[in-house]
Amino acid sequence: MSFWRAAADGVTVMVKVQPRSRRPGIQGVGESAAGPRLKIAVTEAAEDGKANLAVCALLAKTLHRPQASVRVVNGASQREKLLAVAGDSTTLVELLRAL
Repeated sequence: MSFWRAAADGVTVMVKVQPRSRRPGIQGVGESAAGPRLKIAVTEAAEDGKANLAVCALLAKTLHRPQASVRVVNGASQREKLLAVAGDSTTLVELLRAL
């Protein structure tokens, strides 16, 4: 089982967010009770959607996609989120496997 799922129009990615981190960036893959999650740390606080925007921007940059192609599908007010990334699923899966 992996932290992403391919779809016809892109991929969904299950992430665990660490807001207000001193070291922002992709922190690898971690296990949770519900399965693996991509760990993402951002410097922004989890208020007014700032951390969500930062997470989407960081994942978009990592996957070489425009920021508008990444959105929060589920868990907007929680640390564990489901993100949707629009684009070619084959290319996106290759990039996610490399993380």
